[in-house]
Amino acid sequence: MPIPDFQTIMRPWLELTSDGMEHSLQDVIAELAATFSLSDAERAEMLPSGFQAKFTNRVAWAATHLNKAGAITRVSRGRYKITGRGKELLSSSEPLTLSTLAKFPEYQEFKSGGKSTAVVGSPHTLDDVTPAEAIESAVLAVRQAVSSELLDRIKAAPPDFFERLVVDLLLAMGYGGSRRDAGAAVGRSGDGGIDGVIKEDRLGLDAVYIQAKRWDGAVGRPMVQMFAGSLDGQKATKGVLITTSSFTSDAREYARSIGKRIVLVDGPQLADLLIDNEVGVVTEATFRLVRVDTGFFEPV
Repeated sequence: MPIPDFQTIMRPWLELTSDGMEHSLQDVIAELAATFSLSDAERAEMLPSGFQAKFTNRVAWAATHLNKAGAITRVSRGRYKITGRGKELLSSSEPLTLSTLAKFPEYQEFKSGGKSTAVVGSPHTLDDVTPAEAIESAVLAVRQAVSSELLDRIKAAPPDFFERLVVDLLLAMGYGGSRRDAGAAVGRSGDGGIDGVIKEDRLGLDAVYIQAKRWDGAVGRPMVQMFAGSLDGQKATKGVLITTSSFTSDAREYARSIGKRIVLVDGPQLADLLIDNEVGVVTEATFRLVRVDTGFFEPV
């Protein structure tokens, strides 16, 4: 089933702790995963940043809201127990949502520190998702828009611009040794489907052969086969085939099945590499997402 949002998690959270005993956050996460019949893949699904599992983030955020409303109390690091107020909430037939918690003064004070805000690129508000998800959703929406604009500009630019872009990208990724070496290698007109060759490392211990084309349609297996044959002609074992479009499944399967190492880079991956290596983009703003270091407050 889909991973539940943190409001849906709140009542089961209280139900699991209704025995009045202390419960560790990790145990609650495991038991709630079973309650919602989540698969291993769903439990392992990460936030876009890759720093935390999405379900873990939502369970922890549900705990924050319940704690701020006085429904559970933090006994020690990572350990919680239900309160009398929490038991009262469970005894009510009213759905347990943020609106329910809003009747408590402590929770009102907590909420007054921020306002519900729409998430960029999403129909949700901060009442539906955790703050980390809201931030990452906004960042992802911006990244997708930038990726699309990058590819549009590359396709509209002259062919020699694309060659220079490949040089800049490979240099930023650590290939080529120097701009002079890379410039002399990549973009040099070759035969048999080879656009150029670039050093794999600064010492030039190995070489990577490049083909970079702005194809309009999906690149099929014949084009990859032709590139592989060109590598044979150079007695080369490594190559990178870059396109602004996409590759067919047959093309990808062929690249995986042959003995030599051919990496296929399609348009979306090219845009990701440009953004990750800050080629053709500039950082407009930087935000810090912080959390409390619970270990700092533990007795020595």
